[in-house]
Amino acid sequence: MSNSIQGRWLPLAAALAAFPFAQVGGQSSKTEKINGYAEFKTGDTLIVEAQRIVAGPGAKMSGPKVSNLNSIPLGYEVKVEGKRDTGGILIASRVEAKPNGTNNTEKEILAASDQAEKTWVDQKMMFEPGDSGKVNKIGDLLESGPYVDRARKITDRLRPSYVPAEALRVRVVQTDQWNASAMANGSIWVFSGLMDAMDDDEMAIILGHELTHYSHEHIQRSQGKSGFTQILGTGAGLGASMIKNKTVQQAAALGGQLGLSALTSGYSRDFEDQADRVGLRYVYQAGYDPTKGPGLWKKFKDKYGETDKITNFFTGDHSRPTERIKNINRQIQLNYSTPPAPSK
Repeated sequence: MSNSIQGRWLPLAAALAAFPFAQVGGQSSKTEKINGYAEFKTGDTLIVEAQRIVAGPGAKMSGPKVSNLNSIPLGYEVKVEGKRDTGGILIASRVEAKPNGTNNTEKEILAASDQAEKTWVDQKMMFEPGDSGKVNKIGDLLESGPYVDRARKITDRLRPSYVPAEALRVRVVQTDQWNASAMANGSIWVFSGLMDAMDDDEMAIILGHELTHYSHEHIQRSQGKSGFTQILGTGAGLGASMIKNKTVQQAAALGGQLGLSALTSGYSRDFEDQADRVGLRYVYQAGYDPTKGPGLWKKFKDKYGETDKITNFFTGDHSRPTERIKNINRQIQLNYSTPPAPSK
């Protein structure tokens, strides 16, 4: 970590310390429940849903071969119930853990994402089906060069150890627009215009958010079996077979089946807020500066305002920028009052 990061951290940490927790006997009086994945371990502390978890006296543990927090494999689904201590650590009274499985609906969603990714890669551009058999080009794909190297390097640093490097494919779309998205199959898309406007810490926050959509399976969890079948069924009404241009035909069929928004976004506000929280943890663990989060969202507020135009970025049902800044400051207060470890 650079001296500049440490220098910025000290006054911020002091300011955050001015916001006390409501405590009884050194512990919050409020019971909290969180539901996420076991992603990092530090000594007796387990990180779940971006929060630091320590087992309290007599904590009840359940799950296959789970005897204590340290026995929970990274990548397991974990539910925790407990109360915060004065330092923001969640002292668990109950922990449930189980392996993360895959059902047939998830396999269908992954196959659809693979198809979309292949279509764009084959045509060397990202596009959507338009009217009258035309396509709306978003931008050319960059397969190499400084943009690609930068995006892939940051993403690899952010990646939790239970996510293999080969599971992720980071692709850059050449366009002045600000946007980023993630598919269920591990392909992450970032626009070059966004990269031009952000430093590495800010890009880490953005890519950490998108990586969370993948690692926490937000698309799979958003689409129930009936909902996914309904989405697939809409493709029949497009009349894609009437389009002569094969490339446009593919795009029209694909757009009718799942569409760009369903493949890469369309998350609920709960999932978007979770991506903000967990993404900050990825940033911190990788040695980037999560305290850049409020400033990052001020940039988007300045560009798009408080309206739904902000959904141009991380397209989905987001909290308004001011609310996101408040939520991120809360996470910094709870979990990141000390600087991150130096990056590797």
